[in-house]
Amino acid sequence: MSLRDNKMAILRLLGLSSEPVGLPELMLKLGEGFKERTVRRWLHLLVEEGAVRKVGHKRGTKYIVAGRLEDDINEISSCFSSASLTVIGLIKKPLFERKPIAYLEEWVDSYLPNSSYYLPEILRKQLHAAGERASAQDPAGTYAHQIFNRLIIDLSYNSSRLEGNTYSLLDTERLLIHGDSAEGKLNEEKAMILNHKEAIRYLVDNAQRLEISRNNICTLHFLLSDGLLESIESGKVRRYSVRVGGSTYIPFEDPKILERLLGKIAEMSAQIIDPYEQSIFLLIHISYLQAFADVNKRTARLAANIPLIKKNLVPLAFSDVRVEDYMSAMIAVYELQNVQPLIDLYVYSYLRTCAAYDSTVKSMGFDEVRVRYRQERRVLVREVIVNMLTGDQIKKYVDIESTKKIPETARSDFIEDVLEDLEQIDESRLAGLGISPEQLRVWKKQ
Repeated sequence: MSLRDNKMAILRLLGLSSEPVGLPELMLKLGEGFKERTVRRWLHLLVEEGAVRKVGHKRGTKYIVAGRLEDDINEISSCFSSASLTVIGLIKKPLFERKPIAYLEEWVDSYLPNSSYYLPEILRKQLHAAGERASAQDPAGTYAHQIFNRLIIDLSYNSSRLEGNTYSLLDTERLLIHGDSAEGKLNEEKAMILNHKEAIRYLVDNAQRLEISRNNICTLHFLLSDGLLESIESGKVRRYSVRVGGSTYIPFEDPKILERLLGKIAEMSAQIIDPYEQSIFLLIHISYLQAFADVNKRTARLAANIPLIKKNLVPLAFSDVRVEDYMSAMIAVYELQNVQPLIDLYVYSYLRTCAAYDSTVKSMGFDEVRVRYRQERRVLVREVIVNMLTGDQIKKYVDIESTKKIPETARSDFIEDVLEDLEQIDESRLAGLGISPEQLRVWKKQ
């Protein structure tokens, strides 16, 4: 392997841990065939480049992933392997030197779910080791609820940034959490970010019943494009041809073919067992098809999070990805059907996100009972209000139902959460309960 590939291997291993890693532990993870002196040199280079931070001294020295690598002025991002750089070199040629190429359905057909893999086994294992956060018994979406505010900020910011949105991370947080618009920004930029929030909320709130289907992909597109496209184009396959800027790729034009292919992609992805493979498949093929008039890549990025959110894995926020690198990786898919650059970006960004989210959860003082039994709690709140229970009736009903549904070790905290929600409920908290504002007003007047 080249020096670049060896440095990437170290970055990936360090990215598996949110805590600093010592050299002896790192040598064990690298396995046989690596000399300690050489690994020290690679670490020294990564520290100099700003990708890794060194903590401690002498025998107590440890290393942790820091800020992203700073690129040399004439160099493409160091998150790419040597093989990816070769591919990118091909699509960096002037447009007139690259042949026009149409959508290749045979490339899609050549993929066999659970037999073909875009992510090699070693990378799938690394991603699972880094991204698993909840137990098998936890309801789908538990972890995403746990880090919801951080997720909507990071994913909305980064996905919008990749589309040229100029909102800063701080501006995005102010808009999403406090409703404050940034001065001097376009209304379209504000709408793009708010649409991301709605789409992410849709994924998280519906995680337990959400399936990968053509309809759900179209729903994501509708939420992401609402107000940015003509209403007839939101959530619908396009009726006219489109072209991809900076590329010689020519997508299909016939709406009937687009409908059929979008359905095929959804059906194929639904068969894939491994959530990370399923995620990268959706990211690749929704982007490649270009089924919609616009907002295709945004839809692909949100769809790629469906399997991760359902399996309580760390979501993919596309942190630390440069716009130029992302576009290069996508054009390699469009023109060459080569997914290696996109895989490099996916793995690099995902491992960085995993380490960052561990720190977020530690600082939050996470209420496990509240998140784990979220659905049961919301059902009881709804039943109390719909059945117009009051006073002692509420406490008696909640006690009886909690005994049926909640383990004894968590029951008292669960009951306290239900009663607290009933005390604080107002019209802003009715989403997903199936209760009308009028029902709530009647119940409160009793």
